[in-house]
Amino acid sequence: QVQLVESGGGLVQAGGSLRLSCAASGRTLSSYGMGWFRQAPGKEREFVASIRWSSGSTAYADSAKGRFTISRDNAKNTVYLQMNSLKPEDTAVYYCAAGLSLFGTPTDKIEFNSWGRGTQVTVSS
Repeated sequence: QVQLVESGGGLVQAGGSLRLSCAASGRTLSSYGMGWFRQAPGKEREFVASIRWSSGSTAYADSAKGRFTISRDNAKNTVYLQMNSLKPEDTAVYYCAAGLSLFGTPTDKIEFNSWGRGTQVTVSS
């Protein structure tokens, strides 16, 4: 497991942007993967984006493609989620997650075993 500290959530109007940050500490492996999930009231926690640390390969949910960008900073052990063109339906608690993935880029929450505390993102219309 790793420890995750995230920041960057807040209130923004529709069409605006936010950048979430997640700093990881602890074990670092070539098979390390990090991702972002979100959970809105009454809904299941869903995948947003992920990145494989070793290769930089990324994966996105359909709802995020073209609007969100996940990236990493190796020196800072930090992953980012740049969110543009935000919509009210993006309102949710956003969670940073980390896990081991030997192959590919993980997209299912069961593939992640470390989670941040969550940060609220609210998009007003």
